[in-house]
Amino acid sequence: MDAFFDPGSVAVLGASNDSSKWGFWLAAGALRGDERRRVYLINSSAASIQGQPTFTHLRELPEVPELLVISVPGPTVAGVVAEALDLGVRAFLIISARVPDAADLAAAIRSAGGRLIGPNSLGLVDSSNELLLAWGNFTPGTLAVVTQSGQLGTEIATLSARSGLGISRFASIGGQSDVRAAEVLATLVDDPATTQVALYLESFTGGTALVTALKALRAAGKPTMILTIGASSAGARLAKSHTGSLTSTMDTVDAACRAAGAIRLNTPGQLVEVAGFFATGWLPAGHRVAVLSDSGGQGAIAADTAENWGLGVPELSPDTGRRISELLPEASHIDNPIDLDGAGEKNLDTYADVTEALLADPAIDAVILSGYFGCYGQDIPELGTAELAVVERLGRVVGEAKKPVIVHSMSADSKAVTRLWELGIPAYTSIEAAMRVLAHSGFYAAHSGRLTDTQDLTGPVTPWGTGYAAARDVISRAGVPVPAAVSLGKGREPAEAVPNSGLKPPFALKAGWPAHKTEVGGIVLGLNDLAAVDTAYADMVGRLGEGDYILEEMDTRDHVAEILVGGRQDENFGPVVMVAAGGTETELFADTWLELAPVTHVEALDMIARLSCSRLLTGWRGRPAADVDGLAEVIVAVSRLVAANNDIAEIEINPVRVAPGGAVAVDALVVTGENVKSAE
Repeated sequence: MDAFFDPGSVAVLGASNDSSKWGFWLAAGALRGDERRRVYLINSSAASIQGQPTFTHLRELPEVPELLVISVPGPTVAGVVAEALDLGVRAFLIISARVPDAADLAAAIRSAGGRLIGPNSLGLVDSSNELLLAWGNFTPGTLAVVTQSGQLGTEIATLSARSGLGISRFASIGGQSDVRAAEVLATLVDDPATTQVALYLESFTGGTALVTALKALRAAGKPTMILTIGASSAGARLAKSHTGSLTSTMDTVDAACRAAGAIRLNTPGQLVEVAGFFATGWLPAGHRVAVLSDSGGQGAIAADTAENWGLGVPELSPDTGRRISELLPEASHIDNPIDLDGAGEKNLDTYADVTEALLADPAIDAVILSGYFGCYGQDIPELGTAELAVVERLGRVVGEAKKPVIVHSMSADSKAVTRLWELGIPAYTSIEAAMRVLAHSGFYAAHSGRLTDTQDLTGPVTPWGTGYAAARDVISRAGVPVPAAVSLGKGREPAEAVPNSGLKPPFALKAGWPAHKTEVGGIVLGLNDLAAVDTAYADMVGRLGEGDYILEEMDTRDHVAEILVGGRQDENFGPVVMVAAGGTETELFADTWLELAPVTHVEALDMIARLSCSRLLTGWRGRPAADVDGLAEVIVAVSRLVAANNDIAEIEINPVRVAPGGAVAVDALVVTGENVKSAE
C-alpha cells in the first residue's frame, strides 16, 4: 500500500490548466510533493501544465511511475490501463467515473500483479508524506478518513478542519473494486500521524477482514467511527444505486461494531463531535452522570436528555450531598441535577467548587456543566478574567480526577469556550450534542473489542442425515436440551415403541420430513395416552404416507417464557447469532438482539438482558425467575454450531421454552448448503 500513500513517483494522466477540471487539482496537488517524489504530468495537447513541462503519452516518461493517477473520460480508461500494464505500472488511482466493465478492469489489474483504488475515487491524501491527489485543500491533522463516497468524505475532512482536528490521511475507495476498506484501515494501525479514524461504507463486502482491521485499530488505541446508510428504506435504495453495492443491515453492522470496538454514528457532524471529544476528553468509566446547571429548566432538560441516551442521573451520595450543601448554603434542596440557583453569578468559583466535589464522588463517572458558563466574559467584559481563571481551575480539576467534564454553553466561540477545549474540556452549544458525545464515548470505553475465540471450532463435520430426526440430533449433540422422544414408522408402530420408552404424556406426534409441518397437518399435540397416539398416527400415515415420525413428550411446565434463538451465515460478516422474543408473535414484537458468532456465556447473558421481554425471565410481577443461564447456554451452543465448519447456513429454534427448571427447544429448523432439516 506504500505505492498509494508514499510513492516514489507519480504520473497524472489527464493533467489540466483548467481549474474547473479534476486534472487541474490533481496536477497542483501532485506538484506540492515534488520535493519528496518525482512528478510527471501527461496531456496530449498542452506543452506545459501549471508551469511544468508535460508529456504527450505515458510511454514517453523517463521511468515507469510507481503510481498512475487517471482522470480521463470513462470509456477510454480500459485502453490506458492496458498500455500502462504493458509498460510495468502496478498501482492505479482512477478518478474517472462511468468506467465500463469496472470489475473486469480490476480483475485485469490484479492478474498482472497490480492494485487499483477506484474507479470513481475522489483521491488520496497523506499529510505526513506530502501526498495530495484530490480536489481542494486538506488541513493536516490527526483524523484519517476512509470513504466510499468521496464527497461525504470531503465533508468530514472540512468539518474536521473547522474543529481543529485536521486530516492525517484521506482515501476515497469508490466501489471497492479492488483495494477494500480493510486494507486501507490496516495501514493506519501503525501510522504515527493518525490517532482516530472515520469510515464511511455503503458495502460491507469482506466484513470479517474489516472487523479484524477495526479490532487492530482499537487495540492500538485509535477510535474508529463509522457512518453507513440503509437504516431507512430510502437510504437502502440509494445505496443500491450509488456504487452498485448493497448496504448491510444495521443490526449486523452494529454487532460488528460491538465486536470490533468501533462506534456507528448517523451524520458527519456527529462523527466530528465525537472525534473532538476523543482528541481532548477523558473516557468515562461508566454511565453515571452528574448534571450541574445555573438554570433549573436547563438542568431538567439535561437530565431528561441524559436518560434518553441511556445515561444514569443517580441521586447523590450522602457525603457528596453534604459537601455540596456546604458549597450552596442557600439551596433549598440538593439533588441531581444540581441547580446553582444564582450562586454562580455571586461567585464564579462556585462552578469549579461544585464540579470538583462531584468528580471526587466514586459513584459519579462524568459531569455535565450546562447553561450560561462560557458567556460571562463575552457578555460582561469585566468578568472575562475571572471566568478564564475558573476555566483554568476546571482544567486542573479534570486532570487530577481523570474523569470527563463536558460543558454545554450558550456561547460557541468565546475565549472561555476556546480555552475549555484547549484544556481537554469539550464544549458544545446544545445539550443534545453533549449527551450524545458522552453516550458514545461511554460505549467506546465499554466495548474494547471481543477477543478471538481460541477454542477449536473446526472439529469433524456433522454427519448430516435428513429430516426432523437429523436436525433434532444436531442441536441435541450441540448441547441444546430437547424433549424425550422415540422414533416411529418404517415398521415400528406406537404399540411397540411407546410402552417401553419411558415417555410421559401428554405427547406430541410429528412427521419427520416436511419443513412446515403445521401446513400439511404433520403435527398433533396433546395426546394423553397410547390409544390417542395410535389414532393420530394412523390418521397421519393415511394422509401423509409412510416415513419417519417422532413422538415427543410435551413441555407442560408453568411459568414458561418463549424465546427464539437463531444463527445464520451473514453474506458479509460471516456467522451471527440472534436471540428474540419467541412464539408466533416474533415478527410482531421485533424484540431482537444479534452478535457475531461465537459468543461466550457472559456475552449471551448480555444479549438476553438487551431484550424488552427479558423481564419475563427475571420475575415479572411476582412470577418465579426462569433459568436464564440455561437459555444463555442454548445461545452459546447455537453460536458455536453456526460458527463451526459444518455447512450450516441457518438455524432457528422457536421457541426455546424457558422455565425455572431449565430451557427446552421444542421447535427448530436447520438449513445446510444442500439440505433443509427441520424440527417442529
